[in-house]
Amino acid sequence: MTIAKKITFKEPVTKRLDIFFTEKFKISRTQAQKMIEENNILINNKISTKTGHPLKTGDTIAIEKKPIIKPPAPKKYDKPVVPKKIPKIKIILVTKDYIVVEKPNGLLTHSTDKNEPDSLAAILVKKYPELKKVGDDPKRPGIVHRLDKEASGLLVVARTQKMFDHLKNQFKNRTIEKEYSVLVHGKVAKDWDEIKFPIERSKNKDRMAALPATLRGAATIEGKNALTEFWVEKRFINFTLLRVKIHTGRMHQVRVHMLSYNCPVVGDPLYFQKKQKDKWDKVCGRLFLHCIHLAFNDLNDERQEFKSELPEELTNFLPLLK
Repeated sequence: MTIAKKITFKEPVTKRLDIFFTEKFKISRTQAQKMIEENNILINNKISTKTGHPLKTGDTIAIEKKPIIKPPAPKKYDKPVVPKKIPKIKIILVTKDYIVVEKPNGLLTHSTDKNEPDSLAAILVKKYPELKKVGDDPKRPGIVHRLDKEASGLLVVARTQKMFDHLKNQFKNRTIEKEYSVLVHGKVAKDWDEIKFPIERSKNKDRMAALPATLRGAATIEGKNALTEFWVEKRFINFTLLRVKIHTGRMHQVRVHMLSYNCPVVGDPLYFQKKQKDKWDKVCGRLFLHCIHLAFNDLNDERQEFKSELPEELTNFLPLLK
């Protein structure tokens, strides 16, 4: 390997490798990740292919002598075509009645009225065509519950209509358990607490809003009761890692409730307070919300429980905090 450039960090640094490259060389995140994945980078004399590698003081980066090619600026009448990189889905378990998967962040659970071509449901239908006949909405084949596009973690998808109805009934009766690992801004004082603010659709149609007790009389017909329970897992100087359990399934429930608690989720592009939106959200690079536990009854009424570890990019982010 012919080395073109060496960089040693003598000053304190708290950046992911790919983010450092985008800022240093003024290239896109995709180009930076491609450089790393193609073994063009040495960190402390070892090849690194981890795009989310956390840099620290004393690290030395060596870059192979290969030109960083910037795409030509498109003409005004050209529409640049950017190929989409579809995140990979991790299949946890496949049975004749249901599939348990781990949804990556950046992928819709199902298409919306905008008819997006890429979604978890669309990918699963290609592999399991029978899903097309399952459910009560063609846009949501087999989908009984969802995770926000920006979130990640465990989901169960029904393979038969009987299982779909069985799961739907459990959600209605609130017997399905879902827990999340969530990092929030601020210091959460209580080791345990619950948030009971009703949730309604905001005037901004892409958002939801929590209604504190003082505003509940002004709730529209769309306002619905919501209950979120949480436990503190670890405290940092300006952040708190929580284990969150939702007892209702409102849209954006965890994100809306934590904002109403004055502790918005790290990396949230929708629900945040300007004074708490800082460099750490950019360093994290995504919403810090991952479904770590899912439990439901199968058609034999036997309890099925699944656990999921934090994705690498979130695990690597935590040591950067104090």
